[in-house]
Amino acid sequence: MLRNPSILPGACLALMSLSAAAQTGSAGSGTAFNPKISLILVGTYADYGSTAEPDVGGVVLGPETEFKPAGLSLGESELVVESNVDTLFHAKAIIALENEDGETVVAVEEAYADTLTLPAGLSLKFGRFLSDIGYLNRVHAHAWEFVDAPLVYRALLATQLRDDGVQLRWVAPTDLFIEMGAEALRGQGFPAGGDPRDGVNGYTGFLHLGGDVGLGGSWRLGLSHLKADADNRATGEDVTTLFTGDSDVSIADFVFKWAQDGNPANRNLVFNAEYFHRKEDGNLEYDPDLVVPDNQTSTYSGKQDGYYAQLIYQFIPRWRVGVRYDRLTADNAVSNPAAGTSLETLADNSFDPQRMSAMVDFSNSEFSRVRLQYNRDESRPGGEDDDQVFLQYILSLGAHAAHQF
Repeated sequence: MLRNPSILPGACLALMSLSAAAQTGSAGSGTAFNPKISLILVGTYADYGSTAEPDVGGVVLGPETEFKPAGLSLGESELVVESNVDTLFHAKAIIALENEDGETVVAVEEAYADTLTLPAGLSLKFGRFLSDIGYLNRVHAHAWEFVDAPLVYRALLATQLRDDGVQLRWVAPTDLFIEMGAEALRGQGFPAGGDPRDGVNGYTGFLHLGGDVGLGGSWRLGLSHLKADADNRATGEDVTTLFTGDSDVSIADFVFKWAQDGNPANRNLVFNAEYFHRKEDGNLEYDPDLVVPDNQTSTYSGKQDGYYAQLIYQFIPRWRVGVRYDRLTADNAVSNPAAGTSLETLADNSFDPQRMSAMVDFSNSEFSRVRLQYNRDESRPGGEDDDQVFLQYILSLGAHAAHQF
């Protein structure tokens, strides 16, 4: 994710230009340029029972995986602009504004274009976007069913895989929903990353199947795979360890949705679950700034598995309850550990992290939501338990596109 406080004036100027264009229209085509513009506001109160570092046993976390600040905090505010460019292209940009250490930080969440008129069920997307691997990866945080991401996403994808690249998608002309796609990525997003990227350093492929069940039910099954190259990807906080090698992530996901009489306004239910398997092989360079005689490079082979399952039930209009369970396992091995270290597993995998969550939320309309959530977090190395409580609000201003299935 690109973050640069100095581009805030430029971002504001660009939005002023978009507004002017919306008023004047396109003289050449004779039709008004009328983009959808919306602003998402998110705020959270968080209380943690433990002051220990928010690590996850068996893995070394990627960037931007820290907990939300304790107490009251303003989360990312997302500015969304999207429109059909012409008869060939649609474009969308999502700019995140947040406060970090007293400074306003601008982050380009997504900025991409996709085609509108390719033949034979094909579509092409290019730019910066959330990958279509898994189910939850492409869903923005304000549309999650819980305050935080599942443990397996935080541990194995640094919350979400976002990268610069191109995606080709095909939807079959059949009654059964069949969708296939592939992505070629720059490889900057974790678990790739490291040295400055050029070329293509990450590939994904995905298959989605779906259909209806009776009057009010529908389902979707997904299989996806990520193959990424890491070059001196930094791991660890106190002491830097650089990883160079291959990272392969396979995901199976399932979603079932039900609405009473096919109308979700009164009563509906959503169940979804995902299973991840990640395998990494390569070399570790322990503390590259430390000069040692020899054996500073070690061979690493790691396997991590994880899953989550969650159930959300709207029992009366505007009120929902939900439960979620997360679990991870790891089997990491480091041969010929670096001289002077005890680095034999890269991360403590002597126990299996898990977490139980429950939430209740109220949505006065499709534009506002207030959520109360409790986590029983048992994911830290050493098994230190943590009781966590969150109170969150999500407000949407302006036109906002419907979320995908």
